Amino acid sequence: MSAPYIMFMAGEASGDTLATELLAALREELGEVNAFGAGGPKMAEAGVDLALDLTEHAVVGLWEAVRNYSKFKGFFNQLLAEAFRIKPDAIICIDNPGFNLRFVRSIRERAAGGDWQPRIIYYISPQLWAWHASRVHQIARDVDVLLSIFPFEQQWYAERVPGFPVEFVGHPLCDRYPDIQAKDPEVLPRYPKLLLLPGSRAKELSRHLPVMVEAADKLEADPSIILPNESLAAQARLLVPEVADWDLRVGGLHEALGDADLALASSGTVTLECAWFRVPTVVLYKTSWITYLLGRLFVKVDHIAMPNVLAQREVFPEFIQRQAFAENLAQAGRKFLEDPERRVRLRKDLDEIAASLGGRGAAVRAAKVVVRELQRL
Repeated sequence: MSAPYIMFMAGEASGDTLATELLAALREELGEVNAFGAGGPKMAEAGVDLALDLTEHAVVGLWEAVRNYSKFKGFFNQLLAEAFRIKPDAIICIDNPGFNLRFVRSIRERAAGGDWQPRIIYYISPQLWAWHASRVHQIARDVDVLLSIFPFEQQWYAERVPGFPVEFVGHPLCDRYPDIQAKDPEVLPRYPKLLLLPGSRAKELSRHLPVMVEAADKLEADPSIILPNESLAAQARLLVPEVADWDLRVGGLHEALGDADLALASSGTVTLECAWFRVPTVVLYKTSWITYLLGRLFVKVDHIAMPNVLAQREVFPEFIQRQAFAENLAQAGRKFLEDPERRVRLRKDLDEIAASLGGRGAAVRAAKVVVRELQRL
């Protein structure tokens, strides 16, 4: 097989990482790969020819997306034109369903009847099981194969669109940090290590950090804050001046998780990372009231934190919107710190969650599916 052309479509930092890992595995399978599309700095460093960095423009919530409609429409048209100019053999869309599902629909509609019919692979299922389940029929129509990182999703799709190919490839965490040394849940230092994880976007930081700091002040613990970039760190120092004297770090999340006794975390990918490192975690999320009220109407799951979704019950306490105030967070954190039996029970739950994620080799298994799809051209 000659070197294929593959278009990657990643819109957030987590997708940037996933695309980079998948590209590395594809190069192991195929040798040379011509990669282009949308993504972030990791993809650029890995040699992807980026038409634009979508990760710089990530937003949270429906209202925020509507407010930025014109900007994203411009990005959409630019990437669509790039796809039809190069006509890649495959398009790999990574999460980001609000953008990517519309993108693949446009590809299918405009390419219909022509001589270019790329294989379309979706890596990480949109959380249709949480809301907007009706999109399942569009995915089955427009996507050739879906690569899932959670074990329950295959059955969910099979019940709604029988015959649609969904491959459970496992979760990338199993490869990134395979040999963690979790702390003994029965032992705590005099001042436990408390990790604050307010989110990776400016809006999340402004909504979450003040209440997290207030909660931390109510706990007898040694607090640290981890943020993904210096811009957010500067915002944090302006927003809550007292954190300038704290242990505030840019990057190093997983080293910090390995040392943490308790975390206060914004709902998102990081809650599963907390679970993987077996860190007792209190989860919160605050968003605009319009987004929150729409969520109340459409969200169909009982939990927002992925460890709780996987366990089908609350293993990490969750506080959303009005309930996400300092005393609630501090009280839930205090229960973990003061009750070793609770921590031991949680460890067993987190061990089961980690074991369900498929073991090592997620990117390799995903790459083999992509190669199989390329061979069908």
